[in-house]
Amino acid sequence: MIIADENIDHSLISSIRDLGIEVYSVYESNRGIRDEAVIESSRNPPRIILTEDKDFGEWVFAHNVKGISVLFLRYHFKETEVMRQVLTQLLSERLTELIGCFTTVTIQKIRIRRIN
Repeated sequence: MIIADENIDHSLISSIRDLGIEVYSVYESNRGIRDEAVIESSRNPPRIILTEDKDFGEWVFAHNVKGISVLFLRYHFKETEVMRQVLTQLLSERLTELIGCFTTVTIQKIRIRRIN
């Protein structure tokens, strides 16, 4: 399952759901919650945090938060369709590899770094 932070475009969420992956959308269900609450919600059961918020990188690398998985998207609004294609391919082919990792996704590159 994926927790989509409130900044994630609805078309991306829809495409992930179309793959049969369960997505909890913060925007749809719990708008305005703090990053700490998103992190805690991602722990039990384990879920991947899907975000465009750089703060999650700070939580992982500066504050040494462990036991989470983050999928960080970096793209321009005009690249949304290409990002949708990259993201759905990544999730279809490598979803289990993303557990316990901080993954940065651009339209040109995917970088997966182990967190724990």
